[in-house]
Amino acid sequence: QVQLVESGGGLVQPGGSLRLSCAASGFTFSRYTMSWYRQAPGKAREFVASIWSNGARTSYDDSVKGRFTISRDNAKSTLYLQMNSLKSEDAAVYYCNAAGFPATWGQGTQVTVSL
Repeated sequence: QVQLVESGGGLVQPGGSLRLSCAASGFTFSRYTMSWYRQAPGKAREFVASIWSNGARTSYDDSVKGRFTISRDNAKSTLYLQMNSLKSEDAAVYYCNAAGFPATWGQGTQVTVSL
C-alpha cells in the first residue's frame, strides 16, 4: 500500500532553517509529481510546493518563494523541502502528497518557529 512518512520537523528560531524529508513506498515514486502541504492550527491545509516526476519543474506558493526549495531523489524514493529564513507564519504540520494518490497522507511533521 502507498505510504508516506514525513520527518525532519522541529523547533527553530525565526530566520533559521530546516530540511524536511518524505520517504515514499508502495508505488513507483519516479512516475509522480510530488507536493508539500502544510496545516496550521485552526486553518485549512494549504499547498506549499510541488515538483514534477523528473524534477524538471517546480512551483511554489507565493508565501514561500525564494525561501523554500523542493527537491527529490528518485533513486531513494524521497522528497525533500529545504526551508530557509523561517518565519512564525511557517509554523504548521507539513505533509507530502503524491499526485496519483490524492487521498493518501502521512502523519506529517511538526514545524515550530519560535524564539
